[in-house]
Amino acid sequence: MSTGTARPIRHAPDDVDQRLLNALQAGIPLSRRPFAEIGEAVGLDEAEVLRRMQVLKDAAIIRQVSAIFDTRALGYESTLVAASYPDDRLFDAAAVVNGHPGVSHNYRRTHHFNMWFTLAVEPDARMSLEDTLDVLARETGATSMRILPTLMLYKINVQLDMTGEKGTTGRAAPVPPPRRGDGAPPSAEDRAAILVLQEDLPLVPEPFDAWAAESGWNVDDLLAKADELRERTLMRRFAAVLNHRRAGFGANGMAVWKVPADHVDDFGSRMATFTSVSHCYRRPTYDDWPYNLFTMVHARSKDACEETIAALADEAGLGADDYAVLYSTLEFKKVRLRYYSPEYRAWEDIAMAGQPLPTG
Repeated sequence: MSTGTARPIRHAPDDVDQRLLNALQAGIPLSRRPFAEIGEAVGLDEAEVLRRMQVLKDAAIIRQVSAIFDTRALGYESTLVAASYPDDRLFDAAAVVNGHPGVSHNYRRTHHFNMWFTLAVEPDARMSLEDTLDVLARETGATSMRILPTLMLYKINVQLDMTGEKGTTGRAAPVPPPRRGDGAPPSAEDRAAILVLQEDLPLVPEPFDAWAAESGWNVDDLLAKADELRERTLMRRFAAVLNHRRAGFGANGMAVWKVPADHVDDFGSRMATFTSVSHCYRRPTYDDWPYNLFTMVHARSKDACEETIAALADEAGLGADDYAVLYSTLEFKKVRLRYYSPEYRAWEDIAMAGQPLPTG
């Protein structure tokens, strides 16, 4: 399903790799020599940073180094989707769902709703998000499909603690919910920069110069535009994205909570302070889905994941009947969403013509 073209090498990150990976996840400087600055922060020279990063990429521990954009801030409509399939149809259905270019994450999870994926549709899409899901549900034979958009975002910050210094129940200071753009849609110049910045940064001493030369931008203008997009929070950060399992984080638990409506914002804000929690959202409920608060926990083992989730339950004063934990057992698809891609319109052309949907 989601595989590379070359077999990754075997590599166990040492202590220096772990410190480097933490720094790379926190953010790549938007400067002419970003890897020299990263090296200075972790006690390495630029050449050694690049050498180690190449090994970590060859081992598929680093998936990509690029801008991480806020999809909604760019004008896309997006949602998490829970779907239910008979076991004998699950894999065929996943292939069809994966064929939509707006599906970036798709997992099998331990629940009656056994497929969970994210879907985004472009600002100028001809099919609404609901219409798109109606087509996917019909064509894949879903027995149930629930739309679970973000009603309130308390945290989104996927940074795996490679050194383990923060522990499974480590906390950070409370922060306000992240800002999601400035309300202004991306301009034509913004879009042109996004097309460049969403690519995988080359591992060379002056990577933004290389991008500028290929795309026709002046490098200083490109960096200034990147910094502007970050200031406007259209870009959340420019950073390395890791392959969780290859980085040693084999437990991916989605803890979902039944929280009284008048307490959900308080509980969400408090749960967001746990460093092992990468995502925290309020989402809608249904008759067959009573959970309104979602937390994603990544850990090196199921036991470590359970330790964090138990601490979350204690923090909120919730009992075993008030939550469920859905573990990811198979990754059907995990890619960076590609913005402003002609693949969206091509998929719509096929769907609107009633032709068989592409697979991925």
